[in-house]
Amino acid sequence: MEASDEKVSKMRRVYLDYNATTPLEGEVLETIQDALETAWGNPSSAYEEGKKAKLLIQDARSHVADMVGGRDTDIIFTSGGTEANNLVIHSALKNFWGHHVYADGSRCSVSPHIITSNLEHDSVKLVLEKLKEEGKIELSVVQASKLTGRVVVEDVISHIRQAPDVSTCLITIMSANNETGIIQPIAEICERVRSMKRQKNAPTRIFLHTDAAQSLGKIPVDVDVLGVDYLTIVGHKFYGPRIGALYVRGPATETPLHPMFFGGGQERNFRPGTENTGMIAGLGKAAQLVVKNLDTYSSRMETIRDYLEERLQKTFGAMVHFNGKFEGSSRLPNTCNVSLLGCNLKGGTVLANVRNLQASVGSACHAQDQPSHILLAIGIPREIASNALRLSVGRYTTKEDIDLIITDLKQTVTRLEKKRIE
Repeated sequence: MEASDEKVSKMRRVYLDYNATTPLEGEVLETIQDALETAWGNPSSAYEEGKKAKLLIQDARSHVADMVGGRDTDIIFTSGGTEANNLVIHSALKNFWGHHVYADGSRCSVSPHIITSNLEHDSVKLVLEKLKEEGKIELSVVQASKLTGRVVVEDVISHIRQAPDVSTCLITIMSANNETGIIQPIAEICERVRSMKRQKNAPTRIFLHTDAAQSLGKIPVDVDVLGVDYLTIVGHKFYGPRIGALYVRGPATETPLHPMFFGGGQERNFRPGTENTGMIAGLGKAAQLVVKNLDTYSSRMETIRDYLEERLQKTFGAMVHFNGKFEGSSRLPNTCNVSLLGCNLKGGTVLANVRNLQASVGSACHAQDQPSHILLAIGIPREIASNALRLSVGRYTTKEDIDLIITDLKQTVTRLEKKRIE
């Protein structure tokens, strides 16, 4: 390699952190810009600019509904996934207490019970932990299997409680893990719950929620196939803007939905606040592209991810440990969680020394200097989990990109091992 080529190589960045966030698709950016320029009116206003904004929002709602197999009326726009997840938990508890009060308005002694897993994003995990700490819920955290990296359906069902003093009101488990890419058995869980007979002393049904942030744009997501009541949608995970939406199966008719705050009545009073027309239009366009091109996106990402893993194995041999590959479990087509075994090869250390690769050791919401609790939860030894890299490819990642970061990783490992010996 000539000096000039080496300089170019050092300057070129290869982004492999698409599970953290994605750039805006070109058509999405154009849609947002057009909306901001031509549909700037208040969607609640009756004049032309307002009507145009309202129409764009209606179109976006339809596209998002199509992406998840729901109805337009089932889609509520939110600021993002965190708000959507909080809204689900808030609604389930509000509904529970609405069915457990005496005639004088005082609450019955029965406690609401929620089931989740030890794989969840902080926007679910921390909310539930706080509610438990405050004595507002009983909480069961189902442990993922160390044989499959997935929750076991029977384990989830075994935690359901319908006793007089405690009653399960919500099950919330993500559809696919953001660090390992392992797809969870949501449809099977929902089917089992639906088939259960409710006891007479359990007047509220068990509602089912999945955070589909990582699945959308990568694998098919259909609310009827899954059987969920709620599904969280996050735009910036599938080349859309940083807003989100919540699918609710028949909001306030079939499935409870209670606003967390109050205002001007937008989103049918479920989520008030003047609508962010430009970002909502962009979310709709991103969803429309997913509906149109999902097979192509998925196939392309899987091809590149598999090529990445082949090159890692060929280059590093016995040093490679894949953390998300379990027999009998399916993964997202773009995700590779890998550790390079060695004393001075912690994930954070490697990423601090690479020249081309942009990636993370796990969720962007977690400390980057600690082993992932997700990997520890599925049985990855601490010394291996500490060396983990989460490499998630995108729609347009190329084999040339992979070749470059393999060279980058190889050179980095050589430098770090040499430094350790010295």
